[in-house]
Amino acid sequence: FTTHSHTCRCLSLKDTSLKALANLVSSDSQPNDETVRRVERGSRIVTVVPQDSKLILQMPRGNLETIHHRALLLAQVRKWLDRLMFKEAFDCMRKLRINLNLIYDHNPKVFLENVEIFLKQIDSINYINLFLSELKEEDVTKTMYPCLTSSSTAAPQTGNKVDIVCDTLRITMEKINPHKYSLSILTSHVRKSTPELEVALQKVHELRANPPTDPEAVSAEKALKYLLFLVDVNELYDHAVGTYDFDLVMMVAEKSQKDPKEYLPFLNELKKMEINYQRFTIDKYLKRYKKALGHLSKCGPQHFSELLNLVKDQKIYKEALKLFPVNSQEYKGISIVYGEHLSQKQLYEQAGLIFARCGESEKALEAFLLSHSWQQAFCMAAQLQYTEDKLGTMARTIAGKLTELRRHSEAAVILEQYAKDSEEAIASLLEGAAWEESLRLVHKYNRHDILETNVKPSILEAHRNHLAFLDSQRSLFLCHKKRLEVVREIKEKTCQGFLDEELPGEPDSDLYSEASSVWSASATGSKYSHSNSRISARSSKNRRKAERKRHSLKEGSPLEDVALVEALAEIIRTVDELTGEVHRLLKVLVLFGFDTLASELQQVLDDTLQLMEKSIPDIWHSALKQTTSSPVLGPNSTANSITASFQLPRSGVTPHPDEFLMPPKLNKNVTWKLSVVQ
Repeated sequence: FTTHSHTCRCLSLKDTSLKALANLVSSDSQPNDETVRRVERGSRIVTVVPQDSKLILQMPRGNLETIHHRALLLAQVRKWLDRLMFKEAFDCMRKLRINLNLIYDHNPKVFLENVEIFLKQIDSINYINLFLSELKEEDVTKTMYPCLTSSSTAAPQTGNKVDIVCDTLRITMEKINPHKYSLSILTSHVRKSTPELEVALQKVHELRANPPTDPEAVSAEKALKYLLFLVDVNELYDHAVGTYDFDLVMMVAEKSQKDPKEYLPFLNELKKMEINYQRFTIDKYLKRYKKALGHLSKCGPQHFSELLNLVKDQKIYKEALKLFPVNSQEYKGISIVYGEHLSQKQLYEQAGLIFARCGESEKALEAFLLSHSWQQAFCMAAQLQYTEDKLGTMARTIAGKLTELRRHSEAAVILEQYAKDSEEAIASLLEGAAWEESLRLVHKYNRHDILETNVKPSILEAHRNHLAFLDSQRSLFLCHKKRLEVVREIKEKTCQGFLDEELPGEPDSDLYSEASSVWSASATGSKYSHSNSRISARSSKNRRKAERKRHSLKEGSPLEDVALVEALAEIIRTVDELTGEVHRLLKVLVLFGFDTLASELQQVLDDTLQLMEKSIPDIWHSALKQTTSSPVLGPNSTANSITASFQLPRSGVTPHPDEFLMPPKLNKNVTWKLSVVQ
């Protein structure tokens, strides 16, 4: 039927109810809707040709015109495909420009099971080539020609569609008559997702070497000419060279209209080379470096320096190592350059492993020292048969570097076992607060004098440091918490419009100045949003710097409350992480009879943790409440309060990311207190 909007709609009454029909008439057409076609204004339907896709229309001028409505056309094509009438479907689709992928996509399983019927019905090399050339991965039953009235019969796609169709057609054509379908077989090789050009060239070469006697067969010249039509001549020439068959190369070059001066000198030079070096030169010319490496490895030791240069230039060290026995000199040479490459990338530990594996202990030792892998370094030193003096010097050097990295326990092991210096080992352990291990060494070497000279002073100093640190963290926590309450009160009053009712000379005028600074910051919040667009183009370092400046603890900054909450969370996490270290210190304090000091430290830490735990709901519940609060509206609101409630979120004054709303969790699973000092 036609509509007042000058369209012709074609619907299946079998699959459409009257209610759905009314909705379809009133609704607009969807993209790729096959049921709708635009027609000339005033067109009237005369008739539809039965069992065909023709629709006869009478124009306003009185003349008759025939059109092929897409819905009628696709319905007819689908019927033909269901009945395996591929010839009729193909001719209709070709004439009326329907994508030929529909032949496969309509029902892939049925098509693959009846490929032989398809080939025999089409019975035209050109048409088969046309079908293969139009293949693409897209499923046209879901994009171009969606079937709106019935469920799709397409099976789930497994594998590459183009490859599946090309392989199935080629196997069937080779079984029926490979000589007759030789051009289509070539097309099936070329049209695969990864074109099999070398296989196609070999088939052309076979046609030239053994011309078939079948009258339906094509000549090698015609096949090559057709292949050049499908593939770029330079690409085909390169693949011909890659087959190492010079007759095939000459055949392609002669048909490609290339100047003989371009390829004859190169081919003549290749023919003079030894077979493996010749193939290496070809693969290198084609930039197939891994294959080139394999051929060059067979050329003997006289070409090993060239192999090393290729490996270093293309960074194919792992592939090169697989080509030689582990105990060979070539394997060792490649390992050395591989280790040097890893060292240049500052992967010192991996470089050391490569050097050690190939027997280069000196280079391995140097790499392990740079990576601070001291266990492997001493293994290499043992293989190099270092003397005790040399070993002790190396041990002190390594221990010094580990101490700088705060790896005191490892430094102590080295000083004790390799430098034979128990006193320095104990000092390193005391510096790293490894109290129990230091006591073990004191008693192992019977150095009780160190208890008074080093151990006890270190313990008492650690006690004082912990008390001072906890006191500073507690004071800073209370200061930030108090300031956060003030900032939130200012912002709340600003949003409610209370500041308009106050005068500068009244008692709360001090709040007025602070609020004005916050309010002015909110008014300039857009400045930050605009600057961020410029910052985004800078380096990541500058972006992080700008982010830190935005979250500033400076009074009156636009994101001061966010910065305060972040600072409070960091203090809580820092103090909570002290419990393990304090627990170890408490044990040695009790051991040496400093019960009063132990009780004092335990009480201070416990009080600090309780203070923070009680403060968490006030800090983070208020943040969540501010985020979820709605704008101030209602009969008691003023114009200023409503304006403030809408402006603050827009200006970016207080953004609340998820991590800002989530309070830090205290680790209550760790039992750090000692009952003997409570």
